[in-house]
Amino acid sequence: MPLAPAVLRNLKPRSVTLLWWVILALTLVPLARLVVFGFTGGLGANPLEFITHSTGDWTLYLFCTTLAVTPLRKLTGLNWLVRMRRMLGLMAFFYLCLHFTTFVWFDHFFDLGEIWKDIVKRPFITVGVLALVLTIPLAITSTNGMVRRLGGKRWQALHRLVYVIVPLGVLHYWWDKAGKNLIAQPLLFAVLVALMLALRLFWRKGRAPAGQASASSRP
Repeated sequence: MPLAPAVLRNLKPRSVTLLWWVILALTLVPLARLVVFGFTGGLGANPLEFITHSTGDWTLYLFCTTLAVTPLRKLTGLNWLVRMRRMLGLMAFFYLCLHFTTFVWFDHFFDLGEIWKDIVKRPFITVGVLALVLTIPLAITSTNGMVRRLGGKRWQALHRLVYVIVPLGVLHYWWDKAGKNLIAQPLLFAVLVALMLALRLFWRKGRAPAGQASASSRP
């Protein structure tokens, strides 16, 4: 039985569209905060570290929120949440690009040799760059036109890469924080992501017998 009340499950299209814009605006608040802090001296004694952590944290927050859409939809009956998923994923990619830009620009000033050394020698950076590379095809194929061009099944198969990308992001975050003995928050993310992936696996297995039964009943 859906957990959400009927009034929320049956929102009118106009209300869903308005909510889409509200959520989009909210995802831009962290960027606005960085801009304001940049002009008012609010980035602290180490602006590079502040920007790096802020963009990285919000990348992970938004990717986890994107991953949570399906479990929330199934548990609450709020089917309109699906309309938010693509936008949330693109905003996660946007903050991931800002995070990587901070690394290559402010941290290394586009010194490709030093960038490559860091990627090879520091595992948490290796994992982060791998997550970025895997996210690029998802962002490129996020339009309705690309869905039609690829076909629904191939598009869905490609976008299942998110089940690899998000754990990589958690691992990147874990290794970064572990060096400072700060594992409480990475552990929380790891548990939440594991739970969301486990729910998907549970629901997928639950569909299999029904599909087999209907297949066996055909003449």
